[in-house]
Amino acid sequence: MYYILHGEDEFSRTEQVRKFRAQMGDPQFADLNTAWFDGRKATLGELQHTCDAIPFLSDRRLVIVEGMLARFDPRRGKSDEEGEETVEEANPVLAKDLKEYLTRLPETTRLVFVESKTLAKNNPILKQAESDKKNAHVKEFEEPKTRDLPKWIRERVKEKGGAIEPDAVEELAAHVGTDLRLIDNEIEKLLTYRNGQAIRAQDVRALVASVRESDVFALVDALGHRETGAALKLLHAQFDHNAAPGYLLSMIVRQFRLLLQMRDLAARGKTLDAAREQLKLHPFVAEKTWKQSLNFTLPQLEAIYQKLLDVDVAIKTGRSEPIVALDVLIVELTR
Repeated sequence: MYYILHGEDEFSRTEQVRKFRAQMGDPQFADLNTAWFDGRKATLGELQHTCDAIPFLSDRRLVIVEGMLARFDPRRGKSDEEGEETVEEANPVLAKDLKEYLTRLPETTRLVFVESKTLAKNNPILKQAESDKKNAHVKEFEEPKTRDLPKWIRERVKEKGGAIEPDAVEELAAHVGTDLRLIDNEIEKLLTYRNGQAIRAQDVRALVASVRESDVFALVDALGHRETGAALKLLHAQFDHNAAPGYLLSMIVRQFRLLLQMRDLAARGKTLDAAREQLKLHPFVAEKTWKQSLNFTLPQLEAIYQKLLDVDVAIKTGRSEPIVALDVLIVELTR
């Protein structure tokens, strides 16, 4: 039996490989019957020799090959005389030999191909596997969609034996993004913190860094709308959560630097998607920054950014007390 695990969702792929290893039973013998190959360099002879070996004190062997099948994705060539792009099969001889060997893979071997990218639909090994339901299994691990995150979070918390309130699910889904490994790490941290009790929205806001950073968006929104009272309230709410003044100032400086860059790109006719790509921002961050940038003119942002740098220097050189300096800064920026 052989398996093809491909796609950009690295976390779920890795989880599946871990399950295969767990199914090997006693770790003492599992390690003796597990082999890993770098498929970018491995030869078919090396792979075949390992797969054909008889399991040691076990009923199966597990052979994991990373990156081999991508070698068989067809390559796009130069345009022909009629201007059509040509597609040629990559490594046709090796692909043919591997296809033939897979039909006689020993029943005692579980061969797992792991690919970090989605394979081309006309990849010869993928096509063979998809048509051979009896001896092959194919699973594509697509990058998760934002709309699917709440369900994934609820299921993940349940798998770990915990509980999470709906508002907390929304907080995590909205602010952490689609990095499943990062979300999983945050869930572990929250479950440890709650120690058997359900995770609440206030726990997420208190412990998850990216959610605390999102509160800086609200602060910058208040600055953009010249809401002095709201901005001061948001600033001191951060202090109440033990946020250091230096950290807050660095976040505000970072956000205004992004606003300045985004406003400049917008003034030059760039779209939101083009600006996001150029600045390498998460879609959630890019959209918020784009909207915020429209609250300011370029000269305003340039003046604010310079003022922020002046305050940073004053605090670091001891000329200003941090909390007082930030309070004064908020008042000046919202006048």
